[in-house]
Amino acid sequence: MKSYVSIDIGGTAIKYGVIAEDGTILIKDKMDTEAYKGGPEILNKVFRIVENYLEKYKLVGICISTAGMVDTEKGEIFYSAPLIPRYTGTKFKEELERRFSIPCEVENDVNCAGLAERISGAATDSKVTLCLTIGTGIGGCILIDRNIFHGFSNSACEVGYMHMFDSDFQTLGATSILTKKVAVRKQDSEEIWDGYHIFEEAKKGDDICITAIDEMVEIIGVGIANICYVINPEVVVLGGGIMAQDIYLKPKIEKAMKKYLLPSIAERTRLEFAKHKNDAGMLGAFYNFKNKH
Repeated sequence: MKSYVSIDIGGTAIKYGVIAEDGTILIKDKMDTEAYKGGPEILNKVFRIVENYLEKYKLVGICISTAGMVDTEKGEIFYSAPLIPRYTGTKFKEELERRFSIPCEVENDVNCAGLAERISGAATDSKVTLCLTIGTGIGGCILIDRNIFHGFSNSACEVGYMHMFDSDFQTLGATSILTKKVAVRKQDSEEIWDGYHIFEEAKKGDDICITAIDEMVEIIGVGIANICYVINPEVVVLGGGIMAQDIYLKPKIEKAMKKYLLPSIAERTRLEFAKHKNDAGMLGAFYNFKNKH
C-alpha cells in the first residue's frame, strides 16, 4: 500500500504521521519544535521522522506544511518571523529529495489548513474560500475551487499584516492579544489567563473577559469584512485553537460581519469553523502533494 509521510511544522509543535492513499491517517504523533534551536535543527528533526517511518512503511511522498513564507516551486522558506531563527533559506524539498530519493512538496501551514477544509472539511464544494487561523498571530488563505491562490510572489493573503486602526490585524485581533488584555486588566500573570480560561470565565459572567472577547470579535469582524470586499468568498472558515469555542463565538462573529458588510454581501457569505482542527496541516500537506502529483 502506498503511504505518505506528512509533517506539520509550527512554532510550538511538529505534528507528523503517515497517511494512506485514500487520505486516512494511519498513525500520528507530535514533538516540540524547539524553535529557538533554529532552522537547521528543525530540518534534522524532519530527517529523523522520515527515517523512522521508512523502517515500517513504503513511503512514496514527503508532504510538508510549515510556518513561514514558502516558495512552493523550490520547496524552501523565503521568509520567517524571528520566532524560528535561521529558518529563512531552509531548503526542505532539495535536502529531503537528495537524502531519500522520494518526492517532496512544501506549502505554508495556513494554506494547507485551508486546502484541508476545502477538500474534506467545512468548505467542501465552495467556489471561493477564505480561511483564517487565529492564534499567536493571524494567517490567511484564499482558495479558488481546490486551488490555493499564491499571488505573484507566493505572498498572497498575509492578512495578519493588514493595517487597521494605526496598527495591524494580528496585533489587535490575535488570541495572544486577548490573553494579554485580560491579564493586564486583572493585574495577573499571562500564564493564568490562557484562551480556555478566559472563555470559561466569560460564560460565567466575568465582565472583563466578556469585554475582551467582544473587542477581539469586533476586530475579527472588521478584518473579515475588509477581505470580503476584495475577494467576495462564498465561505469564511475560521481555525486556530481559540476557535474550539465555536458555539460561543459564531453568533458574535456573524453579528460583527453583518455590521461591517453590505447586506447584499453579508447574506451570501457563510461563516464556518474548521473541522479538521489539529490534523488540518497534515491533511492539507498531503492534499497539496496529491494535487501536484
